[in-house]
Amino acid sequence: MSEVKLVKNSIGSDTSSNPIFYVLDTNVLIHDPTSILNFDEHHVVIPITVLEELDSLKSGRQAIAADCRQAIRELDKQLGRASPTDVEDGVPIQRVDTGKNLGHLSVLMTETPENLVMLPTHLNDNKILNDTGFLKQRFPDRRVVLVTKDINVRLKARGCGIESQDYHSDQLLSDIEHLNTGYMEFTGSFWDRVDNVETTQDEGRTLHEVAAEIFEQDVYPNQFVVDEKDFLARIVAVDNGLVTLLHLNRSTLMDAEVWGLKPRDVYQAMALNLLMDPEVHLVNLTGSAGSGKTILALAAAIEQTVPNKLYRRIIVTRSTQGLDEDIGFLPGTEEEKMEPWLGAITDNLEALHWEDENCGSSVEYVLNKVPLMFKSLNYIRGRSFQSSLIIIDESQNLTPHQIKTIVTRAGNGSKVICLGNLAQIDTPYLTPISSGLTYLTERFKGFDQGGNILLQGVPRSVLAAFAEENL
Repeated sequence: MSEVKLVKNSIGSDTSSNPIFYVLDTNVLIHDPTSILNFDEHHVVIPITVLEELDSLKSGRQAIAADCRQAIRELDKQLGRASPTDVEDGVPIQRVDTGKNLGHLSVLMTETPENLVMLPTHLNDNKILNDTGFLKQRFPDRRVVLVTKDINVRLKARGCGIESQDYHSDQLLSDIEHLNTGYMEFTGSFWDRVDNVETTQDEGRTLHEVAAEIFEQDVYPNQFVVDEKDFLARIVAVDNGLVTLLHLNRSTLMDAEVWGLKPRDVYQAMALNLLMDPEVHLVNLTGSAGSGKTILALAAAIEQTVPNKLYRRIIVTRSTQGLDEDIGFLPGTEEEKMEPWLGAITDNLEALHWEDENCGSSVEYVLNKVPLMFKSLNYIRGRSFQSSLIIIDESQNLTPHQIKTIVTRAGNGSKVICLGNLAQIDTPYLTPISSGLTYLTERFKGFDQGGNILLQGVPRSVLAAFAEENL
């Protein structure tokens, strides 16, 4: 093969001893706009095609546009006033948290020579693959890895002999089965495994202090302990090898009524316990379709807003594929535009009042009485909500970056409830492991004022239960 001559001296080979070249696809920068900071001492390469895609997607109000704009700002911050030559050779990546410059960032400007083109160039994905292959051939002694969230691109890369991988920096689990469920279930009696316990009374509460080693696994605040002998408790503290349990009366929890709603099983009872606790500021409810996530959250929200007045308003938002792109074309106010996608909320309002003499009037009364606001994800960015109860439905479709953007909107006296089904992800490039809901659950499992519950079963109906299991 004839020697390849470059138009420009793209990417210097002397920036470090032998760093890995990580070529980032556009979807990685959209998934995490600060992803360029997560490759340690290695060399991050951004093909010019990726910059062009970011530029074409940056306009508009949809969530993806905001992520593109943030990614562009981060690239501009890193590249700064570097000369064109430095941008191509590699600029040291500056990290504010450590103050150190580890790794390099460069833009791959050179087009792949025709004699090295592996795939037709009518697709941007193919251009990125060709550029990666060219980089690999130019530096045969260096490892070149294409990082992309697109499974099909990774398959193409494999066919072209290019090493590729998913973006793993924000994936905290290797198996979704290891995700914290929010409770520990014991066969028989829990007390059979306890040798020593110190029980105290505190303001009418019964507290048990036991050794952490009896659980044989990591334990976290606001996890529940339940056994087959009707014992139920919630972990309120973990300190110096000791676990403090708050004893809960199982019958009382099962009989608790929240805005006319009673739990149908112990899992719903545990969820309501977290939802109704003003000291718990973040609650994640996961579970299959029909397990009661939305109706539990809605009943608790109304109860704490109308009669108890713990919160001034309820803010409901929902992540649904196509929502952010389509909402601007619908007529009416923001609430009217959101209505088609928030039908689950109004459906559950009806379910809470369907035994009333006039269900329609009851729902209308609630909507008039309750300060219930429907918000698009686009309008939540940059806001700060004080004394509000924020319900995020379908949160399994959010990236870790997006869910951080929303949760950080909670101001003083606010509570956030995230609802989702990790088996029903509609967003491209997301999996149960990389979902923002999984990320949030893992990051907050040690948070004293947060909790999560994996709801079991499908109480919606016998038909729904059979469909969930067999279809």
